[in-house]
Order: sequence, then structure tokens, then C-alpha cells
Amino acid sequence: MSKPAAPAKAAASPSKLIDARIRELGDWRGEMLARVRHLIKEADAEVTEEWKWRGVPVWEHAGIICTGETYKTVVKLTFAKGASLDDPAGLFNSSLEGNVRRAIDIHEGEKLNEAALKKLIRAAVALNMSVRARKK
Repeated sequence: MSKPAAPAKAAASPSKLIDARIRELGDWRGEMLARVRHLIKEADAEVTEEWKWRGVPVWEHAGIICTGETYKTVVKLTFAKGASLDDPAGLFNSSLEGNVRRAIDIHEGEKLNEAALKKLIRAAVALNMSVRARKK
């Protein structure tokens, strides 16, 4: 007779996985990811955090707002529908050639325009909400 399988460990919540990513980075990238996360939550109190594609922090409200990828020399915020958003402050500086996404690459030592980022977050949420409303 075979032994019963051990119960699977409960999967960590997306928020805990993002916490762990910030800690494991342990440098300016972790600090920037934590700062961006804080600003996203300030901009939208109803935002939810997800962990997708084998380790990418994702912030959602009525759809994906943006992802927070970390690379060796950059923290990249990719807005799922960025091409449809007004960006008067010129935050988008990457993935500009596509028809849908836009990204903000943040390099070490760069100052982030926090007020403009919050406006972009709110605009992304508003766009997601309008798309959802049209589908109903």
C-alpha cells in the first residue's frame, strides 16, 4: 500500500512574493521597485497585486495596469495599454514602437516624477474601467 501524498505547501500570496523579490534584489532596484509599488498603491487604493509569468510583479484594477520587471541595469514599468494613455510628462521612454504597450525604464540614480507616475496609474485604471464598462 502506498503512502498518502503529503499536503502541498500553500502558495505564497502575490504580495508576499513581491516582498521577497524586493528583499532578494537588495540594491537600488529593490528600493525602486518598493517605491514604485508604494506610489501605485497611493494612486489607486483598490489595486491588486499579482505574480505572473514565472516571477513578474503585476498591478491590476479592472485589468492589468502595469508590470514591474527588474533587470541588471533597469527597473521597467510596462503599461499594458500605455499607447492609449496621454503622457504629458514624457515618462514613457521604452517600447515606444508598439501599438499597445509602453514602458518606463528607470536607471540607477534617476529621479522619478512621482506625481506624473500617479497620474499615469490613475489614467490606466480609468481606461481599464471604461473598457470593462463597454463590454457590459
